[in-house]
Amino acid sequence: MLNDFLAEFAPLLIQGTIDTLVMVFASTAVAYVLGTVLGVVLHLTAPDGLRPVPALNAVLGWVVNIGRSLPFIILLIALMPATEALVGTSTGVAGVIPPLVVATAPFVARMVEQSLAEVNRDTVEAAEACGASVPRIVFSALLPEALPSIVRGIAVTLIAVLGYTAIAGAVGAGGLGDIAIRYGYYRYEDGAMIATVVLLIALVQLIQSVCNFIARKVDHR
Repeated sequence: MLNDFLAEFAPLLIQGTIDTLVMVFASTAVAYVLGTVLGVVLHLTAPDGLRPVPALNAVLGWVVNIGRSLPFIILLIALMPATEALVGTSTGVAGVIPPLVVATAPFVARMVEQSLAEVNRDTVEAAEACGASVPRIVFSALLPEALPSIVRGIAVTLIAVLGYTAIAGAVGAGGLGDIAIRYGYYRYEDGAMIATVVLLIALVQLIQSVCNFIARKVDHR
């Protein structure tokens, strides 16, 4: 029985796992570039930031909050025309990455902003006393000191995006979510459903463990 199941589903599950990992890590990488920039700007322009700009901070805050408030499945469908224009398709692995980035970047921005807010003020003041410019303070004081918290936030983000990819399977995005829906739901293949759940749980545990290990290594406090 097990051999028959593996013969039928092993190649499919392997490809689904690869597709899921590509979606998760590609979209998270792009989202972290955009989200980190947004988070830094939000921190710097806050009323008690290094360069307070209340109007800009309020506008960016509203944009981030709106992005975080939209359910992913709605965002995925709403962005289909833009996604197709951008990457040539609104389905498959490539078609789900742009919506994943849009959904994840605001989430990342808030986490980065919070991580920067936790940095000891004395560290920033010491850099200011040495005459460091704002970019120098960001790259030599704020981001290095906030790095352990940011790394732990990456684990949260990766796991959230992993959940998004499972949802995206409902509209033909591919990956483990697509397998669970096509075989576990529509065809009543209980083995396929159980296998995808086990693989998703294993990925969550692996992501969390690796990120915790890295966070401990970069935390010199």
